[in-house]
Amino acid sequence: MYAEAGGKHHRPHLHAIYQDSVGVYGLDTIELLAGSLPRKQHRLVLAWAELHSEELRENWGTLQDGRLPNRIEPLG
Repeated sequence: MYAEAGGKHHRPHLHAIYQDSVGVYGLDTIELLAGSLPRKQHRLVLAWAELHSEELRENWGTLQDGRLPNRIEPLG
């Protein structure tokens, strides 16, 4: 997640990066919004985001308020 300089994003989302691939995933409905990841990594991001959806939404609000987000545990 990134804070938007000069304004707020319209839809809560996260950026997932794997090697040279980037996927942007919505948080209100966990889904791929833009970009792409290899199939395995895409499925891992979906599973992780579902498990941590509440924490992700809280972190989104924290970032939009100009504060640093809390750490969320990775899969594994």
